[in-house]
Amino acid sequence: MLNFRNTSILFAILLAGLIAYHILHGVPILYYVILLFVYLLILAYGSYFIQAGFYIESICSAKTDKKEIALSFDDGPANQYTPAILELLSQYNIQAAFFCIGSRIPNNEALFRKLHENGHIIGNHSYSHYRWFDLFSSQKMLNDMQLMNQEMARLTGLTPRLFRPPYGVTNPNLKKAIIKGNYISVGWNVRSFDTVIRNEKKLMRRVRRLVRPGSIILFHDTSETTVKILAAFIRQLLDEGYTITRLDKMLKLEPYV
Repeated sequence: MLNFRNTSILFAILLAGLIAYHILHGVPILYYVILLFVYLLILAYGSYFIQAGFYIESICSAKTDKKEIALSFDDGPANQYTPAILELLSQYNIQAAFFCIGSRIPNNEALFRKLHENGHIIGNHSYSHYRWFDLFSSQKMLNDMQLMNQEMARLTGLTPRLFRPPYGVTNPNLKKAIIKGNYISVGWNVRSFDTVIRNEKKLMRRVRRLVRPGSIILFHDTSETTVKILAAFIRQLLDEGYTITRLDKMLKLEPYV
């Protein structure tokens, strides 16, 4: 299995072999550069593709043949688009997962409460969602994540168990923070890219093409394009016999501590 531990052991062995060969026969410095480059390339892949489970296992789909999927929304609560998404979900009697940024809760308290009151589950998406969050120490990451917990507990009395890494980036420090904080890392297997795709038809084609039984679909409730396609996307899934199930129910997980 390709993971951080196995990869590091393998490259340590390769480096030791290269040094031994260098002592006996001599090798160009370029060989060391190439070895380091390949190692860093694999680490980058493991960091930016949460489905790889390279540093820590993240749940990215349900193992099922049933035509059921789960909707998830990141980066809210956002007063501009979250209310419209909630209204659409209510019309179709669908419950979703909202991975919220803690710093956005104080200015949107009523909206945040409504997420919970409407039967959606709320996950931790960090407090700051800082651009360089993945460069924090593990303790600083955990402190940030726990600030989000505090905001949620203040308004709902609940503490989230599910955590989605900002930008989907993982690394050894985040692994330590997730384990120490007793979180469950949740990813996706359908990334909509709705924060960059502005064309409604293109976004619809992308997400529909990738949907499979057990899919966890990543949208953002900060995206106008998502609001525009969501109703049509839901109708298409329902017409094709899919059931849209709340994330925790599909994964058979307890969402709160």
